[in-house]
Amino acid sequence: MTYAKTTVFTEQQQQLSRVAKALGHPARVAIIELLAGKTTCISGDIAAELPLSRTTVSQHLQELKALGLIRGEIDGLTICYCLNTELLRQVQQQFAAFFSAATATNACGPATDACAC
Repeated sequence: MTYAKTTVFTEQQQQLSRVAKALGHPARVAIIELLAGKTTCISGDIAAELPLSRTTVSQHLQELKALGLIRGEIDGLTICYCLNTELLRQVQQQFAAFFSAATATNACGPATDACAC
């Protein structure tokens, strides 16, 4: 039996992984971009703007909402979605720090002729 060893990774590493996984589907990226262009959006409107069924869009919205990247409020028979900009700013800072640290040295890669491996 295999066990996940998530406890050996920091909370920040786990958070970055969860967000990267959520954004690993182009439909979710498209939903985030769509919501970024609006203040609120009703789920039916989102499905009308994407080449996906309403059910598929709903599943992607649930994934994003479960992670906290978007918020949804029930308004009668519809749900209005918006971005959780506070969390998105935190994630932006975490990814910026991650990529900054990953590219801080140039010991190996296309800019050099030899690999230190």
